[in-house]
Amino acid sequence: MRATADLYDDHEGDVDTCSVLFRDFGSRRSFCGPVRTVKCLNDNSLLRELLNEPGKGAVIVVDGEGSTERALLGDILAARGAANGWSGILIYGVIRDSAEIAGIDLGVNALGTNPAKSVKAGQGTVDCAVEFGGVRFVPGSWVYCDEDGVLMSPTAIE
Repeated sequence: MRATADLYDDHEGDVDTCSVLFRDFGSRRSFCGPVRTVKCLNDNSLLRELLNEPGKGAVIVVDGEGSTERALLGDILAARGAANGWSGILIYGVIRDSAEIAGIDLGVNALGTNPAKSVKAGQGTVDCAVEFGGVRFVPGSWVYCDEDGVLMSPTAIE
């Protein structure tokens, strides 16, 4: 994957950049793929279900509403995502088990960490448009993540 800064320079009028300052947690520092989405607040039930499916190189964009109260991803789910072929997970919320996730071959970006596990009530929505940081993430669009930030494109670019 080319650097997000280079992609932005070449496609400035066609891409959006996310203003949220994410932290890198997984062993993949740069990752990209078609977008799948989950919208949830402090409940990772639907994210868990999605990670059980074949990822086919896609990136899950999770709108956790910026909550830092409960982690939406831990090491067990991250390992499952890597094993099932997901490229990465972008979480507008927090994770736990960060030391273990650092060794998993998966891109994981989140706001930070909290040891509190999520609620398991099955609430939320999958594959809906989500919006944060000035970007609207639509299932099927493409997201590119690296050390410089997050770039969203309606189509795949290189």
